Amino acid sequence: MRTAVQGSATAGSKGFRRHRAATLTATALAASLVLTACGSGGPGDEDGKAGGELEVWVYQDASTKVQEAAVKRFNEKSDIKAKLVPVPGESYQDKMRSAMGTPNAPDIFFNWGGGSISNFVEEDMLVDLTPVLEKDTAFKESFIPAILDEGKVNDKYYGVPMRGMQPVMLFYNKDVFEKADAQPPKTWDDVLKLVDTFKEEGVTPFALAGTDAWTELMWVEYLLDRIGGAEVFNKIRSGDSEAWGDPAVLKTAETIRDLVDRGAFGKNFQSVNYTSDGAPTLFAKGKAAMHLMGSWEYSNQQSNQPEFAENGLGWTTFPPLPDGKGDPKNVVGNPTNYWSVNSKLKDEQREAAIEFVKTAADEAYVTDLVENAEVPATSDAQDKLAKHPAPEFAGDVYDLALNAPSYTLSWDQALPAQQATPMLTNIQKLFNKQLSPEEFVEAMKAVK
Repeated sequence: MRTAVQGSATAGSKGFRRHRAATLTATALAASLVLTACGSGGPGDEDGKAGGELEVWVYQDASTKVQEAAVKRFNEKSDIKAKLVPVPGESYQDKMRSAMGTPNAPDIFFNWGGGSISNFVEEDMLVDLTPVLEKDTAFKESFIPAILDEGKVNDKYYGVPMRGMQPVMLFYNKDVFEKADAQPPKTWDDVLKLVDTFKEEGVTPFALAGTDAWTELMWVEYLLDRIGGAEVFNKIRSGDSEAWGDPAVLKTAETIRDLVDRGAFGKNFQSVNYTSDGAPTLFAKGKAAMHLMGSWEYSNQQSNQPEFAENGLGWTTFPPLPDGKGDPKNVVGNPTNYWSVNSKLKDEQREAAIEFVKTAADEAYVTDLVENAEVPATSDAQDKLAKHPAPEFAGDVYDLALNAPSYTLSWDQALPAQQATPMLTNIQKLFNKQLSPEEFVEAMKAVK
């Protein structure tokens, strides 16, 4: 599961990515929403919570200590206390969806914005935070606008940024490039020439963990953005399934097929994984020249291949395509993670919950994120990044997000689960040549 844990070099940070793509099936989602008929109680009601207590759910990982410190600071000043409930990452998404709409639902909870909470918004389970942000402009302006906007559903804010940013970046192996006397690509023509160059060198041009469909999704996300602009996917995520028929989608699928046919990913990418470090190890060992991956790749390599991370790991942006409509500064990936507030709360508890959510913009909170090797989504974090464990990399990640005209949330989180699951299946079939580009387009138009 792709969570926004920017730099903690832990085995746990890898595990997030594995489960991020394991979205619920439509049947499971429907079952969870049926539970809304059970009703819900506020804190201190029949749900067994202590009176005046706010239950705060967070994805359990190495970054939880930042939220633990925030709860402690909040409780020192608030009459209504917050209780942090770390939920194991393996089961977080399922538990969250199953609990919402029941007396056991959290009062405040961690999520991915977009499609991850859209069903809750439809069922009126979340507090619309738009009036809060409009009233407290300083709070709203504390966050990078493109990141804050990804907490919107139906043009209203339901999420507040609370962890680090994770854009998808093009990483490259400096040693492999040096041996081939090559430079990182700046154009699509450069990419195609590098494919030929590294094939001649006996090196796979791009590491790709083809057993994990979400790694292939990154290629589709960036190609569609660069070819058609961010507007194409914005139409898709708004519910217009016919937008899959946009010419840019077909061009994207054709480009994927061309890359596969050229051998850009090698001959055995379908059997390479990410969760067991298959693709990252091939990349670090010089068996592959480049790797399109979320910014967590840096911390992953720090953990498992520290010498490579220190001396051999380079990074750059995804290049533009000829005649592409997308701005080359656009970014795809995980903007961050968000706090959302349960609408079941009574007035006093709701006010306290909103005050807790606001602590995500506090200086102490931002400082804790940086010291935990994360890159905050706040608009004034740049000066604090000098204390980041990897200040150069953190600065580049921050600039990438800050200067992005559009920051598109990973599609498998931006779309509802009942659409995300078949989308990932179809993308994997496209890469495996089980669907032609035209068949891919038709298959996606049929997804509702």
